[in-house]
Amino acid sequence: VVDEEVFETERGVVKEELRQRVLAPPYGRLARFVIPENAYDVMPHRRPGIGSIEDLDNATLDDARSFYEAYYGPDTATLIVAGNFEMDGLRTLVDQYFGDIPPRKNPIDLALTAREPELTAPRMVNATAPNVPLPVVGGIWKGPPTTSSDAAALDVLEAILSRGDNSRFDAALVRTGLAVDASAGVSMFREAGAISVFAVVSQPDGMEAAGTTLNAEIEKVRSEPVTAAELAEAKSEIIASSLRRRETARGRAFELGEALVSSGDPGFADKRLAEIADVTAEDVLRVAAKYLDPQKRVTFTYTAGEDDPSQYANPTPMPEFRSLPPATGEIRQVKPEDERMAPPGPAESPDVTAPEIVEATLSNGIKVVAVQTGNVPIASIAMLVQGGSKTDPREKAGIAQMAAALVDKGAEGMDEAAIAAEFESLGASFGAGAGSDGATFALTAPVANLEQAGALAAKLVRGATYPQEAFDRERKRAMDGLTVSMKEPGPLARYVSRVAMYGDAPYGTQPDGTRDSLSAITRDDLVAHREGYFHPQNMQIVVSGGISPEQAVTIAEGMFGDWSVASPPAAVPAEAAGDDLPVRTIVIDMPDAGQASVIAAVRAPSRKDADYFPLELANSVLGGGSSGRLFEEIRTKRSLSYGAYSGFADRADESILTASAQTKNETADEVAKLFLEEFERLGSEPLSEELLQKRRLYLSGSRARALETSGGFNSIVATLLQQGLPPEEAAMFADRLSAVDAAAASKAAQEYVDPAKATLVIVGDAEQFVDALREFRSEVEVIPAQYLDLATASLMKAEAAADGE
Repeated sequence: VVDEEVFETERGVVKEELRQRVLAPPYGRLARFVIPENAYDVMPHRRPGIGSIEDLDNATLDDARSFYEAYYGPDTATLIVAGNFEMDGLRTLVDQYFGDIPPRKNPIDLALTAREPELTAPRMVNATAPNVPLPVVGGIWKGPPTTSSDAAALDVLEAILSRGDNSRFDAALVRTGLAVDASAGVSMFREAGAISVFAVVSQPDGMEAAGTTLNAEIEKVRSEPVTAAELAEAKSEIIASSLRRRETARGRAFELGEALVSSGDPGFADKRLAEIADVTAEDVLRVAAKYLDPQKRVTFTYTAGEDDPSQYANPTPMPEFRSLPPATGEIRQVKPEDERMAPPGPAESPDVTAPEIVEATLSNGIKVVAVQTGNVPIASIAMLVQGGSKTDPREKAGIAQMAAALVDKGAEGMDEAAIAAEFESLGASFGAGAGSDGATFALTAPVANLEQAGALAAKLVRGATYPQEAFDRERKRAMDGLTVSMKEPGPLARYVSRVAMYGDAPYGTQPDGTRDSLSAITRDDLVAHREGYFHPQNMQIVVSGGISPEQAVTIAEGMFGDWSVASPPAAVPAEAAGDDLPVRTIVIDMPDAGQASVIAAVRAPSRKDADYFPLELANSVLGGGSSGRLFEEIRTKRSLSYGAYSGFADRADESILTASAQTKNETADEVAKLFLEEFERLGSEPLSEELLQKRRLYLSGSRARALETSGGFNSIVATLLQQGLPPEEAAMFADRLSAVDAAAASKAAQEYVDPAKATLVIVGDAEQFVDALREFRSEVEVIPAQYLDLATASLMKAEAAADGE
C-alpha cells in the first residue's frame, strides 16, 4: 500500500535518516555527497541514494507509485535462502508465498547503457561543511565495474594501502602522526566503480604535509611492485574476512546475494576469492598504474565552513536520467483488521541440539570455556580480565581502555609493525578494549593458524611494553577521536547521560576518558594497570568457532598455562553504581548541530538481579527493535526519527535503561515528551501474555543469531563470566524469558520505567526546543557545549560561572 499517508510518513522518516547519517556527523557529507558527485559524471551513481532535503520535498506520491510499478516485480527480485532447510519444503513455501506476485505494470529495462568517460585532466575540489573538527585531504578516481578482470587486483591493492595496522597508509600517515585516520576505498558496482583515498589530518596546519605523503604513497605503489609479504598479508586478510562473514546463515546469504546482483552469476562470490588468490605483484602494479593516474584524479579537501554544494560541484552538468511512465494501477487500501489474512503462525519447533560447552582449567588455574559453534574453519578466542573503567581514577579516566587497546604496540622485542604484519599474514584479527566491568582481548583467525596467532596474542597480554612514541601518538589519536565524537549529538548525549545517572560513582567514569584526563595519563599508568589487572588470577578464556573443544583447550594451555605472577591482582570496586541521583533535565546547547539527540534514562537492575529478565521482557515491548512502542510512536506514526529504541547494558552493578532517538532540533521536545508518555504507559497498562510471547520469540531469536558466530558467542559468554555467572546461561536465555509471567514483567515496568524517575538529556540547538521543553520539565539545566565537563557530576566547567553562564 503506497498511499498519501504512507508516503508522507516515510518521506519524514527518510529526512530524519538523512539528518542522522549525513548532516549530523562531521564527515557525513563527504562520504554521501562530495565523493559520489566527483567520482561519476554520467552514471546515476553520481546521485546520493538518499537524495537531499530538497529532493525529498519535491518528490510526490505519483513519483513513488511510478517507481513501484516500474521496478518492483518478480523478474527484478532475487530470493536468497541460506541455513537449515529442506529443498522440497522450501520450493513449496516459495510457491505459496511468492508465486502469485504479478508482473510489473510498467516494466522498465534495468540495464544502464551509459558508461563513464575517462577524466582527461586533473582537477581540484575544496569542500566545506559545518561541524568539521579535523580537515581531510584526498583523491578520487574512476574505477571499473565489479566484473572487471582488474577487480580482484584492485581489492588486493585496497588492502595493501589501508587494511589493518600494517598497511602502507597506516605506516606513512598514522604512525608518523600526520593523520588520525587514513583510508582507501574501492567501490565497484555492476556498471561502474570509484576509487578514493583520504587522510583525516591531525592538525589543521598539517594538510600540506599529509597530502604530500599521501601522494607519495600513491606514486610509490604505481611505480614499484609490492612485496611478497604485503601480497600474502592482503590475500589472507580478504579471505579471512570472507570466512568470518560465512560463519552465519545470514552472512552467507548476504555474500551470495550481493555478489549475484552485482555480477549476474550465482557462483561469483567463490570465483572472486579464487581470483584474489591468483593476484600477483605485477597485477597490483598494473592496476595501480592504470587507475591511480594523477592526470585522471580529482583532488579534494574537506574543511570546516558553510555547507555550499557549489564548492564541490562536478563541472560536468548533471545528466537528464530516465523518466518513468505514470502509474496506472489503483492505490491499494489496507483492509479492515478483521478482513486481513493472518500471518503464518509458528511451525513446530525443530529439535535442536545445543553445542556442548566444555569447561577446563589450565595448569595455572585459569578457567577456559570452549565450544564448537560451527564448521567454518575459523575460530575466536576471548581473553577477559576483571577491572574496566570503574577502576580508573576520574582525573585519569581512560587508563583501562588505553591499557587494553595499546597492547599490540610493542611486546618482547617486537614493535607494532612486526606485530601487525604477523597477525595479518596469518589472516588473524586482534583487538582489545575495556568496558565498565573489565577488559577483553579478542582474537579471530583461521583454525589452521590459531595456535600461532594465539601465541602472539598471549605475548601481548602478558608483556605489553607500551613504547613511549606509540603511546604519545595513540593518546593524541584518542583525543582527536573524542573531539570528533563531541561534535556528534548522539555520542555526546550518551557521554552526558552516564555522568548524569552515576555522578561521581565508579560507573560515572567515561571509559574513553576526556581530553583532560587523557592528557594526564602517562605510559607508566598503563604499565601499572597491566601489572595489576592483566593477571592469571584475574583472567578467564572463551574459545569457540569451527574448532573442537579439545584443540581449543590445548591452544589456551600453550598460550597461558605457564603464566604466573608473584604479586596479587589489583582490587576491583565491589559497588560501582553508587546511590540513585536526583532526576535532572539537561540540555547541551550545540547551535550548529545538524540534529538533536534525545535520551531518557532510569536506573535498571544488575545482570544478577531477580528483576533483570522481567525488565528485559518489558523493555522489549517499550523499545526492542522496529516493533517496539517507541519505534511505532516516534518513527512509524509521526516520522520524527529514523529510529527510536531502548535498552540497558549487562553490568555487575546497577545499570541504566535508556530510550534514545535523534530528531530535527525543532522536535526534540516532542520526542522527549513521547518518551515520558511511553514510560508511563508501560508501567500503567498491564502487559498481556499474548504480547509478551511475541517479544520472547523476538528476543530469543536475536540471541540465537548472536550465538551463531564465534565472535558473538564469545562476547555473550565473556559478559556472563564478568558478571559472575556460569557460561551455561548463554543457552538458557529463552528459558529464563519463558519463566517470566505477565504480572512480573508489568511489575518491573512499573517499578523501574517510571517517568518521575527519568533524567532527560538533549544535545542540540537549544534555541529551537528549550522553551517548549520547559512547559513539561520546568527545571532545565542548559549547558553550552564549550562549557561541558564530563569529569564532574555537575557537568559544568568552573570557568562557566566566571563567564556568567
